[in-house]
Amino acid sequence: QLQLVESGGDLVQPGGSLRLSCAASGFSLEDYTIGWFRQAPGKEREGVACIALHGISTDYKESVKGRFTISQDARENIVYLQLSRLGPEDAAVYYCAAKGDSVPEICSTEVGVGPYAYWGQGTQVTVSS
Repeated sequence: QLQLVESGGDLVQPGGSLRLSCAASGFSLEDYTIGWFRQAPGKEREGVACIALHGISTDYKESVKGRFTISQDARENIVYLQLSRLGPEDAAVYYCAAKGDSVPEICSTEVGVGPYAYWGQGTQVTVSS
């Protein structure tokens, strides 16, 4: 059974940092495109980062470039999302998701939620002083 579990969400002050984790069981994260998404109250779920091709391909939403970093630990089967210089606009529930690709391809945060078949339960990030 394929399962994704996020962790690491917390309350953080503006300007602070967090590291989110996405742990997989039942499959190897390296063989899938992994996306991090977020959803704030009243807003649509949006892609913020993705990683594919055994870590060679990464992509970020424009507003998080230079502040968020996605990485993977193949041995531990975990994908991380390092968040830094957080602002109130970053507060949301963060989800990781997995997408199987019929052929290897680079990832893009613009593909939306549709292609992703497997989802975690989410982890809450709150930014407040």
